[in-house]
Amino acid sequence: MNKKINTVLFILGASMLNVILMVILMTAGLALISLIIPKNISPTIASALFILVFLLSVAGSFFAYHKGIKLLAKKVEMDKYFHPIFSSNKRKH
Repeated sequence: MNKKINTVLFILGASMLNVILMVILMTAGLALISLIIPKNISPTIASALFILVFLLSVAGSFFAYHKGIKLLAKKVEMDKYFHPIFSSNKRKH
């Protein structure tokens, strides 16, 4: 496979893992809240907690994704296998 196909497949796979991780974190957060918070709370508080869990799961999955990419970049020479997504407009002389 060439670098462009590797790049597209890597981005698709990493994005899918990021979404799956976000769903796992959100499910775990909602399960934890359902165990701690009583069932008869007001809908406003329940909505705020849901939004908080959602934002924390997005932040947590982004943090894990960022750390995973940094770890992968240390172990694998990215330029060898992947096409650069963003190229600079400066020409190398």
